[in-house]
Formats: sequence, structure tokens, C-alpha cells
Amino acid sequence: MGRKVRKVVTLLGAMLAGTTAVVGAAGGVQAAPAASAKPAAGTQNCVTDDLLVPSCGVLWGAAAGGFTSAPRDAELKKWEKLSGRTASIFHTYHKGDEVFPTKSEIAMTSDAANPRVLLVNWKVAYGSTWAKVAKGEQDKRIDAFAKRIKSSYPDKKFYLVLNHEPENDVIARKGSGWEAKDFKAMYRHVIQRLDTQGVDNAVNVMAYMGNEKWMAQSWWSDLYPGDDVVDWIGLDSYVSAEKGYYHYGKFADLLDRKATGGKGLGWYDWATTQHPSKPIMIAEWGVYHRIGQPTDKSAGYNSVLPELAKRPGIKAIVYFDTKHDDEGNRDISIDSTKKNLAAFQKLAANPIFNVKIA
Repeated sequence: MGRKVRKVVTLLGAMLAGTTAVVGAAGGVQAAPAASAKPAAGTQNCVTDDLLVPSCGVLWGAAAGGFTSAPRDAELKKWEKLSGRTASIFHTYHKGDEVFPTKSEIAMTSDAANPRVLLVNWKVAYGSTWAKVAKGEQDKRIDAFAKRIKSSYPDKKFYLVLNHEPENDVIARKGSGWEAKDFKAMYRHVIQRLDTQGVDNAVNVMAYMGNEKWMAQSWWSDLYPGDDVVDWIGLDSYVSAEKGYYHYGKFADLLDRKATGGKGLGWYDWATTQHPSKPIMIAEWGVYHRIGQPTDKSAGYNSVLPELAKRPGIKAIVYFDTKHDDEGNRDISIDSTKKNLAAFQKLAANPIFNVKIA
């Protein structure tokens, strides 16, 4: 599906889902989420459209077994059994020339009894730079991916994230190859190259990092590749359950972080104001406590549904579960205590997540 067709589908899908059409600052038609877009949970048959946007409700997903060598498919199945709900979104990670979708990823998203959509993060520039990718120096890598998709995964829609959390990788030095403008150029080049190669089943997600220091940078908004190549806007953000510890808070806090000093809009308001036509995916989220410091996470889990009710732009949430993060000191697992697991199971059971993958 070409980019022009994608934009029309997005608009029509938004209208059908109960959103309102508005004229953007540049004169283009955009779809802004309306307050009535989210019906009472469980009152309608919610189904995904051509860009995997649910007509109502919120898609539920997860990445399990993070920062371990355990097979991601097996870890997700264990997580689903523990939480009590199949993850409609199966989040995986790849880099460079790694061959994917893998056999296990294909199997997990071909399970008729447990329908799932693949959300894959790909660091295309691994071993290179964003600037070099944008110049075409990794076209062989991109074309190989396109060939695999068309041969082994031609009939399934999937979410594609290019280099999630790019803020963390920016080197704001002229000529570094890792400037914000280089990311934007890389993203545009890859998506346009995939389009020319006939990949029409990728749904593109731009995934930001929810951290105040990055929001304060002058280049933060410069990372955005453009509405014509982005289908969803994503956010990776976490909160601590320990009062007084780094990023202590509830679900609203991971959505509303502002630049250091409290200037400007919070992330959710920025996304819905600057890009009102784009559905929002919380592509990674979690509630953590320090390892060896078990803390009640239920307030964080209990805060999710009230926030979703107030924020119709959010169409998917994807939990990142691990007993230890990349720094080795945070436990983001849902079962760090029995009380935490019970609270998470209660959240998972809510019918707002009953969305059919079409």
C-alpha cells in the first residue's frame, strides 16, 4: 500500500472510529480524537482496521523476558498465562542483518487460537550510522528484509519501529552521522525504500523515549520523520513504585513528563497537539522497584484504566516485563509480589482490551 493510500485509510478509519476531521495548520485534513471515540468497555465489537487501529477499546501487548537469553516466544506464553490474557501485540527486537521475522515470530502470530500482531523494533543502522543508511549505503540490508517479508510474511500486517528511543543514540555534533536530522532522513529513506520494494503490510511506528532530559533538547521534535511515513506515534516510558525514587508515579506520570524545568507540553499533549491524526501506542511501559526492594505496584496498575478513559488518543499499550533492566537494578516484572500480580491480573481482565485482530 503506497503512502498516499495509507493517509486516506488513516483518515477514513478515524472517521469510522468516531473521531472528527479537522484542517491542520498546513491546510491538510487530519483526524483529531474526539471525546466520544472510546465507548464504554465491552459494549461494542472492537476490531482493528487496515493500519491496525482498533475501532474501539485498546490493544494489549507485551515483551517478556527482557535482558535475558530466554526465547521471547516461550517467555511471552508464560507471561500470558500469568497475567490471564493473550497479548494481542508481541513485541520483539532485532538489529542489522539479523534474519526476521523468525520462525517463532511467524508461529506466534499465526496462532488462530491466540491471535497476535508482531511489533518488531529494527535498528537498521547497526554497525553503520543513520546518515549512511539515509545515503543508501545499507540498501542491500533493507532490500533483503523486504524480500523476506514478501516471501515469508506477505499476508500479515505488522508494526515496524525503526530504532526505538532514538534520543538516546543522538550525537548532536555536526557530521557525526547520528544527528536528529540524520535519524529523520534514515527513517524516511527506509520506509520509502520498503514501499518501492512492494512491502505493503508494515504499519510504521515512531517510538520516543519518555525522559525529561531528551525533551529539553532543541532537536527533540526534529527527530519526527513526517506524517506521510509515520502511522502511529509511540512512547517508551516507565514509573517507579518507590516513593522518592527516580520517576516515582502512576500511569499519568509516564505520559505527561515535560522537559527538564517543566517547560512546554507533556508528551501526550505534545503528540495529540502536533500530530492529531496519529493513534498513540505506549510501546513500552512498566512499573518498577529496585531489585531486592519489593514494593507495592498496585497503585500504578490501578491508575491505567482511568487514564485511558481520559485519553482517547491511546490505542495500544505494551508492557515490558523483566526481573532486571539493562542497568541491572530495576524489577519491572508483574509478579514481584503476590499483591502486584493480583492488581495486574485485574487490569488485564478488563474488557476494554477485548479487541479482535482483523
